[in-house]
Amino acid sequence: MQYGREVGAKIRFTDQTQADTVIKVMTDGILLNELQDDPLLRAYEAIVIDEAHERSLNIDFILGCLRQLTERRKDLKIIITSATIDTASFAKAFGDAPIIEVSGRMYPVETLYRPAANQDEGDYIEAAAEVVSEIIGHNQEGDILVFLPGERDIHELRRQLEDSPARQCDLLPLFGRLANADQQRIFHPGGRRRIILSTNIAETSLTVPGIRYVVDTGLARVSRYSPHSRTQRLPIEPIAQSSADQRKGRCGRVSQGVCYRLYDEQEFLARPRYTTPEIHRSNLASVILRMMAFKLGDIRTFPFIDPPTESAIVGGFRLLAELGAVCANDESHNIDDYRLTSLGRRLALPFRNGDRLAIIRGVGFDREETGLRARQFDHPLRVAGIGRSIVIGVFAAAEDDEVHQAPPFRAACLTHL
Repeated sequence: MQYGREVGAKIRFTDQTQADTVIKVMTDGILLNELQDDPLLRAYEAIVIDEAHERSLNIDFILGCLRQLTERRKDLKIIITSATIDTASFAKAFGDAPIIEVSGRMYPVETLYRPAANQDEGDYIEAAAEVVSEIIGHNQEGDILVFLPGERDIHELRRQLEDSPARQCDLLPLFGRLANADQQRIFHPGGRRRIILSTNIAETSLTVPGIRYVVDTGLARVSRYSPHSRTQRLPIEPIAQSSADQRKGRCGRVSQGVCYRLYDEQEFLARPRYTTPEIHRSNLASVILRMMAFKLGDIRTFPFIDPPTESAIVGGFRLLAELGAVCANDESHNIDDYRLTSLGRRLALPFRNGDRLAIIRGVGFDREETGLRARQFDHPLRVAGIGRSIVIGVFAAAEDDEVHQAPPFRAACLTHL
């Protein structure tokens, strides 16, 4: 088979498929867009959802849509795969679907518990440095992968290792904000032993080759919405057992592996089995807005695997009402029934609600419909309240919705923040 012909991939801004492609690999966001364009997914005979245990909002949306689709397309084959999934609840959600276990080709992995003295005070960095130095001091061969909560911890541990025998190794950071060229270095060994300092991006998002030792701090930054302050936070929290098992599985792929856990076994067994789904720790305003804008159904009856709580739903509607994105539906006798306003339809842009509102008010749309035409500006567009903004291009939309290049600062179309 030739890549780009029979087998292809489709991601944001890149489509390497053709009309005769029979196997298409895509991100969850692309599949969700295709569901909105064709709710029956007529172009596909089988759908494979990998890494379903991550339980992102997109994955939960897709799973809910597929549950609805099973009643309308009996011929569609749905396969859900994961190494650490809650098989019982997923099988029940899909009508007691059969569970098939496939054993991977793994070498034995030894688990050693080496609890840090005080994780709250950052002692996990010191403990990780000690374990790395111990591995190197014993002349044990193999690359080392260290899991840390965040970028700051990675830089701190790297500074410590540069003043130790580990400086003879390649110290490679790995986190989401890292430039793509630097991320690619982990796939091209340079001959020296590698010590990779990573956030949970190396847990499931990618597989680092050649790892024999894993040092797991047992911590990660987890996005959580605070309904009281109405802010999205990234606190450092202990990971679930399933995430710990995923990290452990990063070694033992090329030879016998060793996983050092910087917490004790009793603490591990007391942790929740699975990670809390994102829908239970997010602001539901954006979820509700997306469902209403793209007619995905009522959030209270949508077949989520783990439905959100009623209080979270009420809070989401309350925030949207305060933003002016929804209003009471006068045609309904239900006081909890809302409809989208014209502003709400504009807010369905792919940004956070607060950012969307800043963009719309900053651009100053003068059409009641959801068109692209903006008011004329004499100065460059500046969006306040957004940590990092990038104007991709300056455009004006014609009445036929074809986008043409416009004179500088006449109108603006923001494509990504």
